Amino acid sequence: MKTADRLTRLLDIDLPIIQAPMAGASTAELAAAVSNAGGLGSLGTAMMTPAEVRAQTGALRALTNKPFNLNFFVHAEPDIANYDGREMRGALKPYFDERGLGDVPEPASPAPAFNDDMLDLLLELRPRVASFHFGLPGANAVAALKAAGIAILGSATTAAEARALETGGADAIVAQGHEAGGHRGTFLDHVDLGTVGTMALVPQIADAVSVPVIAAGGIGDARGVAAAFMLGAAGVQLGTAYLACPEAGIHPVHRKALAEASDHSTVVTKLFSGRPARAIRNRLTEELHSLERLAAPFPAQRALVAPLARVSAKENRAEFMPLWSGQAAALSKAEPAAEKTLRLIREAEKLMGR
Repeated sequence: MKTADRLTRLLDIDLPIIQAPMAGASTAELAAAVSNAGGLGSLGTAMMTPAEVRAQTGALRALTNKPFNLNFFVHAEPDIANYDGREMRGALKPYFDERGLGDVPEPASPAPAFNDDMLDLLLELRPRVASFHFGLPGANAVAALKAAGIAILGSATTAAEARALETGGADAIVAQGHEAGGHRGTFLDHVDLGTVGTMALVPQIADAVSVPVIAAGGIGDARGVAAAFMLGAAGVQLGTAYLACPEAGIHPVHRKALAEASDHSTVVTKLFSGRPARAIRNRLTEELHSLERLAAPFPAQRALVAPLARVSAKENRAEFMPLWSGQAAALSKAEPAAEKTLRLIREAEKLMGR
């Protein structure tokens, strides 16, 4: 796979497989297992404080001396002052009353977007790779990261976004298809757009840019990995497939839901965070589906539903938990992350006749 060689050289890895960052679910143990197997392990640091990023990076470095990726969100800070949350909070109130949780909180942002403080920390920590969702940081930040020898990845949901990322300095593009779990990375158009499927998206982005393309979304087994390379990708990024691994930091309820998921188990919703994100359907997504348009601006919606998510986790009930998942969850095997990484590439190469 000569196309893959460009990516593996860029990222200084042996295998063209990237474990998706997955804020809240990726762990140092998961990332280290993938990196030690020859792929690129990742930490989703978007909702962490600088102290937490430092601690998690230290924990990861204690487990591997291989390259890894730190991922950040580059979103506009929410305009909470101009958001009228009375209708959304009113809709949530019966659930809070049912659980004895008191008043529904006001919308609030749990953590800032990537900023100068985080840039300074990133330059100090110097991971081999930094990846960004919802666009790229400013030109000065990109230049500083490149000068520090950090490879930059950006997520695109359209060919136009891929071209913008390449122009902005991305060294490789993650082509995120509509099938992907978690947050859709759309940043040029309205957040409700960017719904191209992986099969259609990857070859169009591969034709649109000169940098390596990484296919993501709905890749659950070696058949998907092989197909991605046939479509012109230089590598693949898998998220839900790695959530099935024992090293993933997910609640047992989430793990059970993934094991029982089918191809139609998921829904794209704004109810958990304020931006479209794919998760397994539950009581919240089904009963409040008609109120999607009333969600607080990302990520301030998180504060409104967080108490419900916490009580669900405590009670071991899926009702209000954000059970992030892509459409290929049913293809995922519960196996150690290193074994999965090696098996996927071995089986994909066999399928491609190597």
